[in-house]
Amino acid sequence: LVTPGPSPCYSVERCICSMQAGSQMIKLKGKSKALVRLFYLDEHKSCIRWRPSRKHERAKITIDSIHEVCEGMRTEVFRRFANNNFDPNCCFSIYHGDHVESLDLVSTNGEEARTWITGLKYLLAGISDEDSLAKRQTFSEADKNGDGNLSIGEVLQLLHKLNVNLPKQKVREMFQEADTDENQGSLTFDEFCTFYKMISTRRDLYLLMITYNNHKEHMDLNDLQRFLENEQKMVNVTKDYCKMIINQFEPCSENQTHMVLGIDGFTNYMRSPAGDIFNPEHYQVNQDMTQPLTNYYIASSHNTYLTGDQLLSQSRVDMYAYVLQAGCRCVEVDCWDGPDGEPIVHHGYTLTSKILFKDVIETINKYAFAKTQYPVILSIENHCTVPQQKKMAQYLMEVLQDKLDLSNINVNESRRLPSPEVLKGKVLVKGKKLPANIDADAEEGDVSDEDSGEEDEEEEQQINGDCVSKSVQSNDSLCFMQIFFRRRKTMRLSRALSDLVKYTKSVRVHDIETQAYVCSWQVSSLNESLTNQILQLKPAQLVRFNQRQLLRVYPSNYRVDSSNFNPQPFWNAGCHLVALNYQTEGRMLQLNRAKFAVNGNCGYVLKPKCMCKGAFNPMLEDPLPGHRKSQLVLKIISGQQLPKPKDSMLGDRGEIIDPFVEVEIIGLPVDCNKQQTRVVDDNGFNPMWEETLVYTLHMPQIALVRFMVWDHDPIGRDFIGQRTIAFKSMMPGYRHVYLEGMEEASIFVHVAINDITGKVTFIRFFSLLRSHLSLSLFLNLDYGTRTAFGPIFLRKGGKNQAKVVKGSADCYTKEDFLNRRYSDDVSSKGSRSTSQSTSLLRGAQSEPLRRAHKVCFQEPEGSHEARRHLSSITCSGGAGVAMDYNNLASDSKDSSDLDIQTSVVQSHLEDTKELTVPKRKKTECEPEDVAISKMKVPASTLNNQFLSKQISGSESSSLSSLDSLDLSTLPSRFPDNQQQTMGTLQREMNALFEQKMLEIRCHSPLFFGDES
Repeated sequence: LVTPGPSPCYSVERCICSMQAGSQMIKLKGKSKALVRLFYLDEHKSCIRWRPSRKHERAKITIDSIHEVCEGMRTEVFRRFANNNFDPNCCFSIYHGDHVESLDLVSTNGEEARTWITGLKYLLAGISDEDSLAKRQTFSEADKNGDGNLSIGEVLQLLHKLNVNLPKQKVREMFQEADTDENQGSLTFDEFCTFYKMISTRRDLYLLMITYNNHKEHMDLNDLQRFLENEQKMVNVTKDYCKMIINQFEPCSENQTHMVLGIDGFTNYMRSPAGDIFNPEHYQVNQDMTQPLTNYYIASSHNTYLTGDQLLSQSRVDMYAYVLQAGCRCVEVDCWDGPDGEPIVHHGYTLTSKILFKDVIETINKYAFAKTQYPVILSIENHCTVPQQKKMAQYLMEVLQDKLDLSNINVNESRRLPSPEVLKGKVLVKGKKLPANIDADAEEGDVSDEDSGEEDEEEEQQINGDCVSKSVQSNDSLCFMQIFFRRRKTMRLSRALSDLVKYTKSVRVHDIETQAYVCSWQVSSLNESLTNQILQLKPAQLVRFNQRQLLRVYPSNYRVDSSNFNPQPFWNAGCHLVALNYQTEGRMLQLNRAKFAVNGNCGYVLKPKCMCKGAFNPMLEDPLPGHRKSQLVLKIISGQQLPKPKDSMLGDRGEIIDPFVEVEIIGLPVDCNKQQTRVVDDNGFNPMWEETLVYTLHMPQIALVRFMVWDHDPIGRDFIGQRTIAFKSMMPGYRHVYLEGMEEASIFVHVAINDITGKVTFIRFFSLLRSHLSLSLFLNLDYGTRTAFGPIFLRKGGKNQAKVVKGSADCYTKEDFLNRRYSDDVSSKGSRSTSQSTSLLRGAQSEPLRRAHKVCFQEPEGSHEARRHLSSITCSGGAGVAMDYNNLASDSKDSSDLDIQTSVVQSHLEDTKELTVPKRKKTECEPEDVAISKMKVPASTLNNQFLSKQISGSESSSLSSLDSLDLSTLPSRFPDNQQQTMGTLQREMNALFEQKMLEIRCHSPLFFGDES
């Protein structure tokens, strides 16, 4: 009889228990140091710890920082260890941290090593309940005396660590409410979970939910379906899909039975990947991969083998495994003659350590296609003599085998490069190639360095020499081309190595305007300094050059610290291989990750069409004339569990943070923009901003959006965290932006993306306002009258307060507040059925339109004069609303067929915002008599006149309310310090009127010419 072995579940459980009990193992350090330590898994399964250690509690490796667990003696530390007589079955290594360091361990026996390897791989698979794990870890860290319970003092310390600033009396009340067992005065873990839920219940999500559930405490299937379609812009949402959401995210079994979603289920859903700002479709390859390689950006690494700086750091084969698994598709190998006839890899003429070329190729062979099948480019910088070149070719062919075979690749007669799809599973060798006029039987030949594009110190000197300065000053073509001149040198090249190069021959740039017209099977390399010079002098020619052949841009030789340059300007010009130092974490590498995440992180991203064919100049003010622009309207609503800065002097004991959010657009120069919210004092746990930021983009296809959270400090600011994503990867609606590398920290936003053709009519502009505010509300303004606008959503003073309007007869009901919506898409096409669109226009889903009909007003004395002074308010194109002066339509016969399209501006009204209308100043380009006569008309006449105009102009993907408008520069009765916290409503409203009114008077005689 065969007795069955233990089940996998039992085996894994046994491994975890054994790891928690601890194991004595040897930790290797340096070339000869072996330290015996007790390694164990902590009780929450969140980190590996060891003792004894001078680091004490900091002697740990968190599970989420582990990249890989490798069996055997495969790291550089094992290979270089002096007494390397360990049993390979007892050895394993853990790669961890931002710099992919290795923890190299030797266990007492092979079974113990297997236990740790199995257990760690299980934990890396992420099978445990992350939410429960996080709470367990929080509870354990708060339990200072280790008795398994939390006292009120420990809870108060925990809240300070979590950046929660609550009154002590309120904390005690919640503590007592959660403390339900017989042991009064302390919280068990289950009671702590109840307490944690009390302090973390999301007011913003609760008020959002009740806007869709008719004042109930839950959302039924119809409510959920409306929310997903109207707010999240999902199409074809079925009831079955809504049922699936309830079954998956609703924790209450009673709610599941009744098929409703409570606040806990709604919170779980919104904090799940379904509520993330990143488009889930972009986790997979979603772009056309059948175009030539010249039509793609390709993720590239510089001096891949280095783990630190360019002068003294270690070279490791592990870095090739790391970057390839991170999505990099072009790796660099600097080859030099080594001892015993074995070529080595290191940074020449420096003190960096050396590794074997053969080990590098074996590592590349193992990891090249572990994450994606798209081709890898092996950028070989060859400094070897012919004998060792032959050895290099031998290793390449023996190890990579059919990965190098390109004989079955069919390329059309145009000699254009093949596509990533055709080259799947292939390795392209980039290097020098023997010229065609050399005898075919010759085993070697001379090649000049003019035939190569390698990095060289002399090239760096030439770039920064007199010729470049002279070229910049004179802008003379002849002098410009002298940039590429240098002393001719030759070297011997092996036929065997040359024959491995086919589509990626290294060539020097001779003339960016004419080079590669005959053949595009070549790659040129330029450093950042020279490429930037070309970009400034001849941007359009550089774009055309990148349409014909591949171009690699690498860091300046002066970056000895392995810092990175900004890759965005070179992406703007269509440069394919922008090589970065992957070992240096920071802003530039974060931009690189965001760039390539848009296509499943496969290492290839399709360039915009204008960069692949035709003329394009990225440096122009309007690089794409006649094309639609995009408007991004971001409502920064709230933050969740924002930590203290990592470099805080007092750590968790430091002051509670004062956070603010900064959002930056990174793209074409004309699109680059940065805005920030106000500062929220003493709250990092659940700060509320409720501010709207508006951006206009000419070329969103290549733009990146960077969210940064800062802690305001009297002497500066401290960085808390960031998340960078491609503009095209952003999902519309209410979304969470999780900060990179932080499990719980996030900011909650609303995203609206609209198309702008650039112009709309003057009549359309006022019809736009009328559809949201009611034009009569503006006609009711007077000098001494202030109309107050206030939000209902996320109101600090209470969720169901009625709105109070001062100085007028306007009134809003409680129902208006509860039906408040952030987004009203009444003109988007293809996203809803006809009946749904009709209901929106009728007011069923568009709360601002409904509210406009409920506004009661009386026309006070002096309203005509106030109306006349409305013309002094200007409008900014930066707010995203544009007008077409050439399409003014005033045919009163079509007044019954008025077609009102909602604005492209997404807006949210904020607390205590008030509008006052300043006295009008006469503009230089408008006659006084015309201005007065045109504005002095009765309110009813003006209303009818507006309604009789047929709207013409741009179509927009519309999400409409008023929050992208701003009143910051209008007179107000608020004190100055209060005025600064009113968000963008004031800045944009004033901008939205003044400029456009001024432009219309200056450029539109058609509108003002008819006095009758």
